[in-house]
Amino acid sequence: MANKINSSDVKQIVWKACDTFRGLINPDQYKDYILTMLFIKYVSDVHKEKKKEYLKKYNGDEARAERAMKQERFVVPENSSFDFLYEHRNEVNLGELINIALTDFEEANRQKLNSEDGSGVFRNIDFNSSNLGDVKEKNQRLKSLLIDFSNDKLDLSPGHLAGADIIGDAYEFLIANFASDAGKKAGEFFTPSEVSTLLAKLTKSKPGARISDPTCGSGSLLIKAGREVGSDDFSLFGQEANGSTWALAVMNMFLHGFDNATIRWGDTIRNPKLKEGDSLMKFDTVVANPPFSLDKWGKVEDKEESKAAKSYDPELDPYNRFWRGIPPKSKGDWAFISHMIETTYEGKGKVGVVVPHGVLFRGSSEGKIRQKTIEENLLEAVIGLPANLFFGTGIPAAIMIFNKGKGKNKNVLFIDGSKQYESVKNQNKLRDIDIEHIVTTYRNFSAGKLKAGIVEDKFSYVATFEEMQENEFNLNIPRYVDTFEEEAEVDITAVQKEIVTLETELKKVQSEMEKYLKELGV
Repeated sequence: MANKINSSDVKQIVWKACDTFRGLINPDQYKDYILTMLFIKYVSDVHKEKKKEYLKKYNGDEARAERAMKQERFVVPENSSFDFLYEHRNEVNLGELINIALTDFEEANRQKLNSEDGSGVFRNIDFNSSNLGDVKEKNQRLKSLLIDFSNDKLDLSPGHLAGADIIGDAYEFLIANFASDAGKKAGEFFTPSEVSTLLAKLTKSKPGARISDPTCGSGSLLIKAGREVGSDDFSLFGQEANGSTWALAVMNMFLHGFDNATIRWGDTIRNPKLKEGDSLMKFDTVVANPPFSLDKWGKVEDKEESKAAKSYDPELDPYNRFWRGIPPKSKGDWAFISHMIETTYEGKGKVGVVVPHGVLFRGSSEGKIRQKTIEENLLEAVIGLPANLFFGTGIPAAIMIFNKGKGKNKNVLFIDGSKQYESVKNQNKLRDIDIEHIVTTYRNFSAGKLKAGIVEDKFSYVATFEEMQENEFNLNIPRYVDTFEEEAEVDITAVQKEIVTLETELKKVQSEMEKYLKELGV
């Protein structure tokens, strides 16, 4: 078919559709409207194309075509299709019609689009909200949105697309751009693409792997980890505490073709949902970018708390995830790390986690937990990242790799990647060459090719258990990778000559000024 739709066409049209909401509500809010409409348009177009194929196959037999359609990925009620909404774009209750369409679509696909407690992916979005203006303004905005998505270049049926990943890539592009605009709140739903790529490569899973992200956000990191396998033989599992972000992740999986992915909604620490029977599910690979130093992650002491309310106490954790120690209540980093370690297979499971640098050196209970993971020979690598990589925070972060299949090698690789990046607008960005440098060094270490000591000056170092023990299990990277830059020698003679020259020029200027001031009679 001529004039197939490419990725840039979809991105351009949909990004322009955002103008409907810009200046009215914040990007972290209007992203839900845009991404939901993209999802409905995609599902509707695929449904319409399939219906045509079945009608052709069954010589126009509508009943047989309808029966066949019930076996497709999604059931699309007539009033839930994009075409229906577009045809009714001039109705005075347009927002209500869209809400009804979403509710009916959820109901027709309950197993795929609802959480365990029955909440649907569209529960937090309201196209009839007063936030969109008064009735007249709201109808005009929603009409404009439907018109933008009706563009001929936005026929999202598979037969019109130039590639299988176009819709998924467009969805990722939108999420990334919303994150850029949303500032601080972006960290709640998006990990920068380059960081996700790096983490996926560092934890590269084998075919047949079960891969999990217990704080999956919109699912981008989980998808990257899956793609790194190099085949379709893997399964994805995620959990997300924020309901709106969980919905983004569910739609993201479908748009990328990962229909069998399991994405649960809930607090991973207080209420882990990825279970088999009464036990936590185990995985080959667990990756995450958890919220940095989360406050009140565990037990909340509230004297006014209702006795009937169900409270959580990490010391009584039913899964015994915190047997190494209880992290401080104001910093949940090691709580997430402990959960990740406990949910990997013994003898082979691998964990890759993004952390703030404080995780590497803070004392008290965190220091004790850190020491135990090193003594168990779980820690494999500590990788420092450049500052200003993440949306909403300029602080530098690090990646920690834990490996239950590390074997007899008790050494730990330290990499200082903080100086290797490209500065782009207000963000720093890892280049392909930076990612490759880190990954190659790590893989050489994992393969046993690197001996203890300096590997690459001011970049990488292999520390022995004894060195870490001597440092009281403080993993602060400069303790191992010498990042000190010697200052250039100062040429005293040249500096003295320059001072004399400057003093001579200063006297000349002062003389000129006195001359002008006398002429002015000052």
